Amino acid sequence: MSTIGIDMRNIGKKRTGDEAVFFNLVKNLAEIDNSNEYELLTDIVDENVLCGIKNSLNIENKPNFNLTSLETANRFVWNFWTLPKYARKKHLDIYLTQYITPFFIPRTTKIITIIHDISFNFYPQFIKWRDLFFLKLLIPLSLRRADKIVGVSKFTHDEIIKYYKIDPQKVDWIHNAVSEDFMVQDVSEEKIKAVKEKYNLPEKFILYLGTLQPRKNIVALLEAYNLARPEMEEMKLVIAGGKGHNFDKNIEKFIKKYKLEKNIIMPGFIDEEDKAAVMKAAQLFVFPSFYEGFGIPILEAMSAGVPVIASDIPPHREIAGKAVLFFNPNIPGELSQKISEIMNSSVLRENLAAEGLKQAEKFSWKRTAEKMAEIFKRLK
Repeated sequence: MSTIGIDMRNIGKKRTGDEAVFFNLVKNLAEIDNSNEYELLTDIVDENVLCGIKNSLNIENKPNFNLTSLETANRFVWNFWTLPKYARKKHLDIYLTQYITPFFIPRTTKIITIIHDISFNFYPQFIKWRDLFFLKLLIPLSLRRADKIVGVSKFTHDEIIKYYKIDPQKVDWIHNAVSEDFMVQDVSEEKIKAVKEKYNLPEKFILYLGTLQPRKNIVALLEAYNLARPEMEEMKLVIAGGKGHNFDKNIEKFIKKYKLEKNIIMPGFIDEEDKAAVMKAAQLFVFPSFYEGFGIPILEAMSAGVPVIASDIPPHREIAGKAVLFFNPNIPGELSQKISEIMNSSVLRENLAAEGLKQAEKFSWKRTAEKMAEIFKRLK
């Protein structure tokens, strides 16, 4: 039996991808592992929020899963002082986090860090200089300290080894998946009508859902939509996601430049319980990123039976196989052509939807949790 600490600070913070990974990983570990002791560590102190997290993770009746609040001034104090102190007190055998590993943690604690992507090395122009400084400084140190590095795709695994010259034996990979909660969400006509009213969505629309950072290449989607718009009549474009950290201000500039205010709907962050219905309501889902480590929204759209167009980058090929249409992310005109192809062919839409459903079934958080449990076992 091992005592395993897991960094849960992103749970409840609306951090999209990385929150989804840790939430679903822990939820499924709770279903399959009754032997190891788990210390789930957060900086949230609100008892109501903590209770909600326990309920959503289904750990109320799991005595080997303990959610602990470690209040701290900021994330640096957490890494330098709060977490190392707690690790010594609890004699943690393993500590699972993401990206930046904690400092001064005892060597008896094996550290695993999950790396979602290393896009900042290839697209530094899309990162704020302060963030880039810390990433360039701390990631190499963290990878050296980590006992195991885990990418969220085979592509990310290979990128880490190649870029940082890491021993391949030290690096592993898992796959993300669609959460069980997403799969059982209500997508009835009544629910779809309700979410359209809630988020002011149009009758027919193309959807992007995710963060609004520059590397997501949303400006190319806007350009492609503007090119295809004359032949699509009432088709609108919905760009869903919060204007959070590192928001791409070129999105708003482009909308104004091409006078698309009446055609573009930006509903902000979509509540988790509404996501499946919003996906289902769309005629088409587009994911145009320059760089990803994985791309959970592609899987979610395929699981909802919605045809998908995605940028032609290695992780998207790894995820989607032949179930989506691909385009060169540097050529908006190519994306525009793909949009027109799908919108003008009901047969193509139906075929892509059917292939997407089959492809999405290949990914499961339970299988991912089982692989992570094996990684824990090998580190003992």
